[in-house]
Amino acid sequence: MLTLVGLGLYDERSITVRGRDALRAADRVFAEFYTSTLAGATVADLEAEHGVEIEVRDREGVERNPEPILAAAEAGDAVFLTAGDTMISTTHVDLRLRTARRGIDTRVVHGTTAEAAAASLCGLQNYRFGKATTLPFPWAHGGEGVPDSVVETVERNRERGLHTLVFLDIKVGTGPSGPDPDFEEYMTADRAAGLLADEVGGVAVAVARAGGPDPVVVADELSALAGRSFGAPLHLLVVPGDLHVVERDALAELVDGPADVLPDPV
Repeated sequence: MLTLVGLGLYDERSITVRGRDALRAADRVFAEFYTSTLAGATVADLEAEHGVEIEVRDREGVERNPEPILAAAEAGDAVFLTAGDTMISTTHVDLRLRTARRGIDTRVVHGTTAEAAAASLCGLQNYRFGKATTLPFPWAHGGEGVPDSVVETVERNRERGLHTLVFLDIKVGTGPSGPDPDFEEYMTADRAAGLLADEVGGVAVAVARAGGPDPVVVADELSALAGRSFGAPLHLLVVPGDLHVVERDALAELVDGPADVLPDPV
């Protein structure tokens, strides 16, 4: 049996009770933290909290050499951990397919998602979000500035009056010069805002450390967000589309967005 468990958004206690029970009952536990990570906990924190030993796999060890995971699931109960929810990344879908094709049972235990947390913290209605996008580091996409695909996603959502969730790049184990086990870099909301200010302009919401005890949520013009610091990762941005009156009130009163820069409600 392979159980894919989402750890939630912040630390060793963000996991659901069902996920905790599966984790503690497993014969072997694997994890990856290259698609996302827990800002408030280390692997050692997870191991101490749940009384398990966790085998962390890099991208190569999940996508190209998953045999140890598959063999463990074939021989007993294995758990595969990811930050946030599980099965969000194609990496995890591929792993589940490989497992199922070996005739091994799989199970999914969900965790809280960044998408849900962003909507909740901003006060924006979740069904008014369009296609999400990811803003990569310029060095990571082989070009300069912002990829056309990111700008097009924001603009097309705006044309439909929809909000855009912008995930910010995470690079672990691979830097500008190639593979590097010690490399770790997280795109910050201020840097992302600076990159997007000239490309898409307008108002955005910076969200830092969603799921933690003291998340930071700030609405303002992208150019203004670019001049602020939002502290430790993880960060993301939301670019609002048309605002319902309640959404505008939430940005003005709950997120302290300057009333003079917020769009009028539609």
